Amino acid sequence: MRRRYPPEGGRWRAGLLSPVILSVLIAGLAFSTPREIAFSRLLPAAPALAAAMWPVLPTVLLGTFCLLVMICLGFFYTDLGIPYTAAAIVAVTLAAAYASSVRLQREETLLRVRLVADAAQKVLMRPLPRLVGDLEIESLYRAAQVEARIGGDFYEVAATPHGVRLLIGDVRGKGLSAVGAASAVISCFRDAAYDEPDLRSIVRRLEISTTRHSARFPAPDLPERFATALIAEIPPGGGQVRLLNCGHPPPLLVHRDEVRVLEPSAASPPLNLATLIGDDYYVDTFAFAPGDQLLVYTDGVTETRDRTGEFFPLPDWMRRQVPAPPRELLDRLHRDLLHYSGGRLDDDIAALAVRCPDARGPGDGV
Repeated sequence: MRRRYPPEGGRWRAGLLSPVILSVLIAGLAFSTPREIAFSRLLPAAPALAAAMWPVLPTVLLGTFCLLVMICLGFFYTDLGIPYTAAAIVAVTLAAAYASSVRLQREETLLRVRLVADAAQKVLMRPLPRLVGDLEIESLYRAAQVEARIGGDFYEVAATPHGVRLLIGDVRGKGLSAVGAASAVISCFRDAAYDEPDLRSIVRRLEISTTRHSARFPAPDLPERFATALIAEIPPGGGQVRLLNCGHPPPLLVHRDEVRVLEPSAASPPLNLATLIGDDYYVDTFAFAPGDQLLVYTDGVTETRDRTGEFFPLPDWMRRQVPAPPRELLDRLHRDLLHYSGGRLDDDIAALAVRCPDARGPGDGV
């Protein structure tokens, strides 16, 4: 299996030489300084350092080199305690070789887990085509835990006879149980988006699916599992967008350089809470003209904090942006979120940027 190196490959490969540099430095000091200082006693540190980054054989070879250096020193200095230091080098080298073997096994296991997570993410959040119907759509998804790759945020887009329908949401909680609930919602939406004639029928299907999943797979750490969700529908030919917001952050609409927060006219219950607070669902309709752009997102975006604890001001950020295609807009958003948070995102983030092409077409610029 091909080993993957971090993006900063040059610095990583330079760090790989540090055990060699350390052993040469210690050997040089041992030969060039008075014997009373006894730098040679530091030679076991070189194979110990190698165990953290080298395979087993190079680690053993470095330990052998350090042992030969110690033997050579014995020809010049007879009172350095050669047997004790040599025994320490042998013992440390053997321990380092074992530690290197264990580390490599764990790295291979982690790599396989990441490959499985990548495959699972592609199944749950399938890569979107650049054009869905007549719309330009791009997606952004980043799990807070890099090792996990997937989390409780979800999205899906479907081109149906009723128009382009999209879903974005956020399951309460984290871990595999949240991923399972997100999978249940996505799977249900993929069928309901084609079958149901209106958004209310779709969300009722999602409510049933979420309730059944929660009953079958209860979360021991949460008294009640629910998910916020936003469903949007853009009919063929565009001109308007219909939104059904189930407790989700309101999307942003950019129209002629003006940014509008599309707040729902009335609250609709999050998924799996209809039996508690009622199942009244409200659909709002907004104009969506050629050249307009819609940004839908999860609360991980707006709840990103800076060092002072302030939330990321998404509407103000959006007003400062120059017109850009959806992919460029989401790349800017991700970059600025990382900068705002100091390089660390504490929650999953998901976003969809949807642009209604103007008369010039999607490839002629903004």
